Amino acid sequence: MPNEKLGFGASLALVVGNMVGSGIFLLPASLAIYGGISLVGWVFSSLGAILLAVVFGNLSKWLPEADGGPYAYTRVGLGEFPAYLVAWGYWVSIWSTNAAITVALVGYLGVFFPILKVEPQLAILTGLAFIWFFTYVNTRSIHTVGWVQLVTTILKLVPILLIGFIGIFYFKVEHFIPFNQSGSSNWSAITTTTTLTLFAYLGMESATIPATKVSNAKTTIRRATIYGTLLTVVLYILSSAAVMGIVPPEVLANSTAPFADAAALFWGDTAEYIVAAGAIIATMGALNGWLLIQGQIPLAAAKNGLFPKVFSQLNGRSQPAIGIVLSSLLVSLLMLLNFSESLVSAFTFMMTLSTLSVITPYLFSTASFALLVFAKKTKQKKLHLLLALGAFCFSIWIIIGCGQEVVFWGFLLLMSGIPFYVWLKRNEHAR
Repeated sequence: MPNEKLGFGASLALVVGNMVGSGIFLLPASLAIYGGISLVGWVFSSLGAILLAVVFGNLSKWLPEADGGPYAYTRVGLGEFPAYLVAWGYWVSIWSTNAAITVALVGYLGVFFPILKVEPQLAILTGLAFIWFFTYVNTRSIHTVGWVQLVTTILKLVPILLIGFIGIFYFKVEHFIPFNQSGSSNWSAITTTTTLTLFAYLGMESATIPATKVSNAKTTIRRATIYGTLLTVVLYILSSAAVMGIVPPEVLANSTAPFADAAALFWGDTAEYIVAAGAIIATMGALNGWLLIQGQIPLAAAKNGLFPKVFSQLNGRSQPAIGIVLSSLLVSLLMLLNFSESLVSAFTFMMTLSTLSVITPYLFSTASFALLVFAKKTKQKKLHLLLALGAFCFSIWIIIGCGQEVVFWGFLLLMSGIPFYVWLKRNEHAR
């Protein structure tokens, strides 16, 4: 069991599966109040995601055995304390992401079980059941996790492709007039929608995190990261534009299952159920993949003494079961705290908080990439430095787009990790 490895197919499924989840399936509702200008946000976030994917692809090529992805890259380039902040920030981002995914999953289940839309307690229990089922799956072997991820990724692409390609024929241009419906300036609307849509791309770096469990990591991770991101870009822009062109903005803004609602408008109720089923599979696949990651990041940090030792303990199948369970407890708590909000507003808040939390790892990974470029004698040094500068500026722009409230909470969450670092390092400074 310990020698099982993820191949290119499973790695690609981990990248695409972690990106194509709750983000694309519920984002059209969050973007509806902005109108057609949100498509410009999609373009900018796609360009930023490609920049970051190329950065991570190169880092994985240069550091193929660096288990922990952004955490490991930061530790090599910038040292222990920045690496700890990355591990902490990324960990916060992951359980925020899993809470948002669970909210979206329950929203699509509401198509089959309408009682979930009117009974918050039942919705919470349903969400918790899924969290803990996939927590169990992730305590099994990496082969089992990879197999589940591959199957759910294939199944989840079907409704997106159907809506994206067939929905073009039902497209209504008047849904995009006025182009900016937010009431704010065009630049403000683009900044906000770029931030919101970037959430759908979080996970492009997923294949870099279990590096030592990937077969031929030096080439497999890079290919999976870049190809997976490019494939996802095409799917996102096409399908998001189709949903917005099919469902009237006032209906879309209050939808808990935008893709299912779009399908129902041109294929009837049967299609609505089919698409909703595909969305449920998609969110389950994303939840499965992110639960894998939520155990691997603390595991890598704990091995270096930058997270409590309990996170480095492996079960008989070489999985960090205790770390996964502890993280799932936090996912459950965050979901409970936010379910008093409407489904869309709860999803939007957790989505933005997750995006902000992961920007620290992206920024530090980009800085480490630049330092490695300076250290290496390569013919593409200028091009790589421009790539690093572009990725860094894009990340700063995303922080601005998160807004004051989310930045406030994100900063507090990041800084709350410092006392734990002091506790972990207390004996190193004892006289």
